[in-house]
Amino acid sequence: MLKISEELRDQIVAHARRDHPDEACGVLAGPVGTGRPERFIPMLNAARSPTFYEFDSMEQLRVWREMDDRDEEPVVIYHSHTATEAHPSRTDIKLASEPGAHYVLVSTRDPDETEFRSFRIVDGEVEEEPVLIEDDVLGDRH
Repeated sequence: MLKISEELRDQIVAHARRDHPDEACGVLAGPVGTGRPERFIPMLNAARSPTFYEFDSMEQLRVWREMDDRDEEPVVIYHSHTATEAHPSRTDIKLASEPGAHYVLVSTRDPDETEFRSFRIVDGEVEEEPVLIEDDVLGDRH
């Protein structure tokens, strides 16, 4: 199950809507070993495509190094689908390289409704998981 704050969910959705009609992409980082997403990191879709996303390799290297320096890991890897449902495509499955991450998809095909779903993708196997939106996931840490 993915537990995510309402604020982080809203930031992902806003990024997806802002980049429409191109796919948006990014990462939510969190402390290593906690599985808790805390930091929103929108990234550039280097493909600039409505049907495909690709992290810019230099930006990805910088972001992953920054996470290492902060003792963080990619807890969520997200992107949007602009004309289809929020479900991993064959390409998404093939490119999934973080077995510990939640893969979140947002569909922006309907301007009035938001489809926000999370999946685990390991060795080409896709499993949808429940998403729990919390007012403040970090409530006990503030």
